[in-house]
Amino acid sequence: MVSSPVSYRHGVLLILVSTFPAEHDSECISNHCGKAPDRPGWKAAQLQAPSNDPLDNKLLASLPPKDFGALVPHLTTSLLPQGQVVHEAGAEVDYVYFPHGGMFSLLAVMRDGKTVETATVGREGVVGAMAGLGLYRSQVRAMVQLPLPVSKIAAAVFRRAVSASEPLRDICVRYNEVMLAQARITAACNALHQVDERFCRWLLQSADRAASNTLTLTQELLAEMLGVRRTSVTEVARRIQGKGVISYARGVIKILDRNALERLSCECYATLVEQEATLISPAGH
Repeated sequence: MVSSPVSYRHGVLLILVSTFPAEHDSECISNHCGKAPDRPGWKAAQLQAPSNDPLDNKLLASLPPKDFGALVPHLTTSLLPQGQVVHEAGAEVDYVYFPHGGMFSLLAVMRDGKTVETATVGREGVVGAMAGLGLYRSQVRAMVQLPLPVSKIAAAVFRRAVSASEPLRDICVRYNEVMLAQARITAACNALHQVDERFCRWLLQSADRAASNTLTLTQELLAEMLGVRRTSVTEVARRIQGKGVISYARGVIKILDRNALERLSCECYATLVEQEATLISPAGH
């Protein structure tokens, strides 16, 4: 266990304790969670480099001090590796996860085992929040797509907290609307747009979640997210790389020209950013 400095924010004194391995802290955050570039093309969806502070999650930070303070004793912080599944489709949700950075992918699972991504969650959101309103079985597989630090809380404890807090209930309902909106847009995107456009949209989303223009993603993971063959991912990546927009080697994608990537993306990226900003911002904040 590695203790971090005391944090006093939002009217609450926190002594942050991380379960990150000591040798893992600086390496993981520097490799996967770099700072957002200081340039005009970076949109409002940008996220800052993550830490082990629960208040780096935007939903937790939006809570009134009293409601946040009631959660603090029950939150534990850990670093989740790429590829870890925290919720399986059809299984009861036992923990609720508030990311500080990185990205979860929510995957619809077919009977033959094939999957396709329906939504992504970063530090703007929460995974498993509907468990706060009652016993809940996940409808999707929730998998870590980009390594991330999270604050997690047992679902049973979260339900008790939600029952005593109107702001927490509002978060559960409001973020469920965000997930539904993402799923609708993603479904339309997968049905109507070319794989090159979808690839660019997905890279932009991932860069926003990770707050970095460098992403560690294998062909296998990319193919699973986009619902295409690995050979298709290779072909698309080569085409985009040939335009000088990205570089792609050994599972590492670097965005070289974000403005060009936005132009190559379909309209769905801008729509997702706009809807997310509208749905996540609570009234009066």
